[in-house]
Amino acid sequence: MNRNLLLLTLCQGLFLINNVTFIAINGLVGLQLAPFPWMATIPIMGYVVGGALAAPLVAATQVRYGRRGSFQIGLLVAFGSALLAALAAQYRLFWLLVLATVVAGYYYANGQLYRFAATELTHADWHEKAVSVVLAGGIVGGIVGPNLANWTRSVLATPFVGAYVSLSLVALLAMGLMAKIQFPVEPARKDHAVRGRPIGEIMRQPVFIVATLGAAVGYGSMNLLMAATPLVMDVFHFEFSHIATVLEWHVIGMYAPGFFTGHLIRRFGVLQVMGAGVVLIAVCVGVALSGTQMMQFMVALILLGVGWNFLFTGGTALALRAYRPEEKDRAQAAINVCVFLTMAVTSFTSGAVATTSGWSWLNLGTLPALVVVAFALVWMWQRDRRGARFAQ
Repeated sequence: MNRNLLLLTLCQGLFLINNVTFIAINGLVGLQLAPFPWMATIPIMGYVVGGALAAPLVAATQVRYGRRGSFQIGLLVAFGSALLAALAAQYRLFWLLVLATVVAGYYYANGQLYRFAATELTHADWHEKAVSVVLAGGIVGGIVGPNLANWTRSVLATPFVGAYVSLSLVALLAMGLMAKIQFPVEPARKDHAVRGRPIGEIMRQPVFIVATLGAAVGYGSMNLLMAATPLVMDVFHFEFSHIATVLEWHVIGMYAPGFFTGHLIRRFGVLQVMGAGVVLIAVCVGVALSGTQMMQFMVALILLGVGWNFLFTGGTALALRAYRPEEKDRAQAAINVCVFLTMAVTSFTSGAVATTSGWSWLNLGTLPALVVVAFALVWMWQRDRRGARFAQ
């Protein structure tokens, strides 16, 4: 741990305050403003669609302005988009809410690179732990985000306008912290030789495919169930404070393991940790199918959070084997685009299935993708074993 890594970890926490607050309120505000109930989670989908669309642009700004410059642009967008969402809620304009969340996706695409930037602030031997520690900063978001939504949703006359305004202040705080981080100066890129291999060649590597599949399915499964939870709990007449509590513990489950996931990866191996993530999400589905009481929602969402952490952190660490330093911007953007597209599909599917088919079918829908990831991890493990025996 060093000063720069600590500041980046705090920025990750503020980034997650934005994410979690959006998840907690966008579906409910969308349900109030949308012309049809099945459109309720479109604002959540807009957030990740915006991230997918912005990923190539973010990669270009990372090259041109460096890590800190690009991250500050993302935070400026976060500030403006939060105020735009507040206007949408104030004047009950569904289309403006969707537009605000699409714009906010630029910040989402930037924030998803914090975990990669962490590896540049530490020694090579500490890369896995650095990724894990920065992701652990999300605990701040897990504790503050749901409570911030709960505390500020009725501050102003129109429900949830105060929550959006508070997110603009969070973005300003993050800009102040980001300004103090010193990222390593990268050498100038003078010719195509420095750019490394074509992106298609990078993406065809088995290690890249498995890493991206694990990260995408981990995030997709988590998003499918988390985005629907406020809607489903609202249908079952839970108070918003109860919804906030479940989301709080869910996000703690997502990021608290960050303090030791890096150690687990170094001790047991990245594929084994990702496999444990698959098992935990499958157990989460079993708990969710067992009933709709407060405790079942909470336990299921905690398991979902820990399973996501193992899959996503493991996928990020595995991806480090797939690209060279000069290829990082394009490779990381490609990974994030795959994750964002998966999340976009699951965000829309979440609201549509939850409001038409119900909570049980939504949970069952995660299982086929988990089976695919499990087979991919076993295949990769056997491939690595054959490679190790050949090397001997």
